[in-house]
Amino acid sequence: MSYRIIVDSCGELTQRMKKKGIYESAPLSMQVDGDTIVDDESFDQKDFLRRVAASPECPKSSCPSPEKYMELYNEKDERVYAVTLSSELSGSYNSAQLAQKLWMEEHAGEGKQIHVFNSRSASVGETLAACKIEECEEKGMTFDETVRVVEEYIQGQNTYFVLENLDTLRKNGRLTGIKSLVASALNIKPVMGSTPEGTICQLGQARGIKRALAKMVEHIVKDGRNTKDKVLAIAHCNCPERAREVERMILDKISVKDSFIVDTAGISTMYANDGGIIVVL
Repeated sequence: MSYRIIVDSCGELTQRMKKKGIYESAPLSMQVDGDTIVDDESFDQKDFLRRVAASPECPKSSCPSPEKYMELYNEKDERVYAVTLSSELSGSYNSAQLAQKLWMEEHAGEGKQIHVFNSRSASVGETLAACKIEECEEKGMTFDETVRVVEEYIQGQNTYFVLENLDTLRKNGRLTGIKSLVASALNIKPVMGSTPEGTICQLGQARGIKRALAKMVEHIVKDGRNTKDKVLAIAHCNCPERAREVERMILDKISVKDSFIVDTAGISTMYANDGGIIVVL
């Protein structure tokens, strides 16, 4: 039986995943100074960062439409899994869910199975959830077994990030309820993370990016459970050396099954901004 994994474009697809032939990306889009930029293979990170830096306005994003998800569900595969960024941060999950309901109503009795996963994360958190689906399928698990295992996996994930600035997150209302963000004039960098519900929380802060990254690593090590069985994923926005250093710092302290580093795609670039680091374990 064939299967397909749809990941909204906030989740980065690695080169291996792109070559596999089972993954599809549901593109979100960004708006900068009245122009719409689609988060697909045409996305140019350096040009986007330049445009955002030059713009007096904060960029905004739009989630994939239910019609786009329905189009992707129409593939001939018998089992379809969709992974979206946290429902607390975007309408992508609701859009995928609505599309599932509509598709099932229109194609009743055809036997296709569709499940939408709320990653309660973003970026490489979605990537890891998608890889877990593939792992379950390749082990020969049933659709229901795969759904159960991946939902449990998502609940056990932790997401962390340190950004050079939080302006885009703040201006687009993604930091609701966080009160202790410090003035950037002091070069204080908050260490951020995700809650079990998929909202953003502040874990700590430090003066300067290097100290903030070190503090983030402390949280990752402290929170780590059964890390030898887990994959460490790091996404960076235009700072590969910084990402490699964070990976080294983490692997000096804990053992993991595997690790990989990717550059952020469009939506993650928009929110992480130049120099941002996202870690999921």
